[in-house]
Amino acid sequence: MKKSTYFFRGLAGALLAATLLLNSGCFLFAVAAVGAAAAGTVAYVDGKLEATLGYPYNTVADATNKAINQLGFAKPEEHKDELSDILTTHTAKGNQVVITLTKDGDSSTKVSIRVDTMGDKEISQTILDKIKSNL
Repeated sequence: MKKSTYFFRGLAGALLAATLLLNSGCFLFAVAAVGAAAAGTVAYVDGKLEATLGYPYNTVADATNKAINQLGFAKPEEHKDELSDILTTHTAKGNQVVITLTKDGDSSTKVSIRVDTMGDKEISQTILDKIKSNL
């Protein structure tokens, strides 16, 4: 056989191996992401604290209202339906807090917390911790 034939066979084998490796990596990453979502994820992105809680929507909504009261925030302005709840309130220092709850299935709720325009990770985390303690 010619050297070029060996080269092309080797190249084809390397490409096949790379394709299998990359695809299996994506599969493992997707499985890990699904597992993390099931466990309840928390991320601070663009000034918003976002979490997925493994509790029904109405349970999280009740816990959120209780947390706002316990933290001494102003009575919230609330826009709620069967799929989402947006609560806007203020801290004693006047920081605006917007908490958005979104139904994510029968036993899961997405929570988004933004403090002021730029966000405040510490206050947002305190609010989330208080919500969790009421669940």
